[in-house]
Amino acid sequence: MTIVPASRRLADLRAPDIESVLDERSVIIQPVGAIEQHGPHLPFNTDLVIADAVAEALVDRFGDEHDLWLLPPMPYSKSNEHAWSAGSVWFGPDTMLKMLDDLGRSIASLPTNRLVFLNGHGGNSSLLNVACRELRLHHGLRTFLAHPAVPPDQGGASSETEHGMGIHGGLRETSIMLHLRPDLVDMSVAERRIPEELIDNEHVRFGGTVSFGWMSNDWSDDGYIGDPTGASADQGAADFDAAVTQLGAAMAEVRAFAT
Repeated sequence: MTIVPASRRLADLRAPDIESVLDERSVIIQPVGAIEQHGPHLPFNTDLVIADAVAEALVDRFGDEHDLWLLPPMPYSKSNEHAWSAGSVWFGPDTMLKMLDDLGRSIASLPTNRLVFLNGHGGNSSLLNVACRELRLHHGLRTFLAHPAVPPDQGGASSETEHGMGIHGGLRETSIMLHLRPDLVDMSVAERRIPEELIDNEHVRFGGTVSFGWMSNDWSDDGYIGDPTGASADQGAADFDAAVTQLGAAMAEVRAFAT
């Protein structure tokens, strides 16, 4: 008989529990955050707070239904587009890939082979996609990359005032932080920061058909790209709930996924 413990935090299990509570379709959730500057109005831990809170809510709401298991969040990741800012803590891509390979090797020892990276930092996305393929190749894992919301520069939605370029410290992130941790937000210094010269570009722009290398201080010393001025806790609460609901539906497909 399978006994499901009250906690779905994998680290809370004891060694004998592994074989009795996990099976080949159990889904392991690895939140991935970042510690990086988010302009003067948001804290360094914005991506970590959001990824961790969404993952917790996802597992609490849908864990029993889809057999989800939560790992502790990864606080540091590939944030070198913010290397110019003291206080940003980041791993280089080689270090990050090696850490993810070690993680995958460890997860491959479990009865399940399903690992989801729930990524709160858009700058990780390309590297995590590489890692998903590498872990599939080297450790036989079925690997998936999900976000609380698809970043605008990767095809996700952004507000009209942000012209599709609210990619860092903009309306959505600021609203969610006002919902989750308003004590860490200072709206008195929030201003619109959009690369105006890219607005009329069809191809070379955030979310365009031609990507480009960039640093977060390329357009302003404030280091954020978006328009947080209209952010609100109510909007953040709605966005947060929508993210958890959408991810719950996605996890049903992850659990059923077969090749």
